[in-house]
Amino acid sequence: MAKTKTNYVCSQCGYETSKWNGKCPNCGEWNTFEEVEVTVRAGSASRTASAVADISDRIVNVGSVDASYSETRYKTGLSELDRVLGGGLVKGSMVLLGGEPGIGKSTVLLQICSFLGEDHTILYVSGEESLRQIKLRADRLGVNSPNLYLLAETDCEKICNVIVKQQPEIVIIDSIQTMSMAGISSAQGSVTQVRECTNLFMHTAKSEEIPMFIVGHVNKDGAIAGPKVMEHIVDCVLYFEGQRNLTYRILRAVKNRFGSTNEIGVFEMADKGLLEVENPSMLLLEGRPTDVSGTCVACIIEGTRPIMAEVQALVSKSSLSTPRRTATGIDYYRMSIIIAVLEKRLGYFFGGLDVYINIVGGLKLDDTAADLSVAMALYSSLTDKVIDSKTIAFGEIGLGGELRTVSHIQQRIAEAERMGFEKVILPAHSLKGIDISKFDIRVVGVHSIKEAFKEI
Repeated sequence: MAKTKTNYVCSQCGYETSKWNGKCPNCGEWNTFEEVEVTVRAGSASRTASAVADISDRIVNVGSVDASYSETRYKTGLSELDRVLGGGLVKGSMVLLGGEPGIGKSTVLLQICSFLGEDHTILYVSGEESLRQIKLRADRLGVNSPNLYLLAETDCEKICNVIVKQQPEIVIIDSIQTMSMAGISSAQGSVTQVRECTNLFMHTAKSEEIPMFIVGHVNKDGAIAGPKVMEHIVDCVLYFEGQRNLTYRILRAVKNRFGSTNEIGVFEMADKGLLEVENPSMLLLEGRPTDVSGTCVACIIEGTRPIMAEVQALVSKSSLSTPRRTATGIDYYRMSIIIAVLEKRLGYFFGGLDVYINIVGGLKLDDTAADLSVAMALYSSLTDKVIDSKTIAFGEIGLGGELRTVSHIQQRIAEAERMGFEKVILPAHSLKGIDISKFDIRVVGVHSIKEAFKEI
């Protein structure tokens, strides 16, 4: 006989406890616990191994499993999306697409329906829009595939029954926060509803070998709303980055069981939807000033792709007792370390100055190779010396002021040469084993940031 008991679940992180708390002990948020009824089956813990059905006949040797690449990958029609997915959409996979409202999640999924609909049947399930609204958006994007079918429904169990009966080849759920199960008393978008609905969709996708896209909204901290366990359930988690008032969008994979998590896709928002940007470096450097101090170009590696990014720094006298420190596009603490090294090792004083760092285009730099570019931009703004527009710099800065080696040197130099740069400043240790004579660009190896500043 089934019994029910009451638990409390944090709506931000999914932490579960039997007692209500004003503050979540896991994530530290206040007033986020929701009351949830949990069904416990009596006697379930006393089951013995002999009472459980034998499934040993389902064991299969790994060599007998058919996993040929051509049969398990679907091309989406957007090469940037295929790059992030690891080569295409895997059959039977579950992809979670997250991002801020209005950033382009529903737009890009409706766009790929135009290409996928030529050879595959697609079921687009919407819990936020009516069928007429989806049709109007499809007409604006030029999507008119005869194999695209629409369904406006929020009941998760009914949707899964439709998927099993109709057997579409691809399913899109927009969005998971609007889905619910009748047997759960929680409201739509709650931790329990999101978790259970995702589990049901996952079992349906795996059992029927149907790839499935799921749209997920984000909370105020930028993480996908709902429990963190939701990201562990799915096979691939993609995030749209960028600002709604800017036209550029970056699609990044934070989890991918079928490909690399280092790849990114770059898109530009236009009237007809999201357009692919095949040359992000040219896009990010467009309109760069050539006679202004405080700007330097860095080269970072995203997966297998080298990308140029403009680093801008502004150092000015502060009118406050505590100077401002603002970092946009790079880690704030990394910027603080670079400023501390410049003060301690080179004697440049920033204590009474406001410091602003900005990465143009909304790109976020996680590569430590951008350290040297940030330091040179700070030095250029502080001394008001202009860095030549044909010069590029990259390298990791140590606490002693030394430059440490970085990876993918040849790819970075080749990309700088392709973009028309004439001089590249990099760590001298990175030149070991590299034939720089094959590059038509001046390569300068330095051992410290002090030597790098002398090259300006």
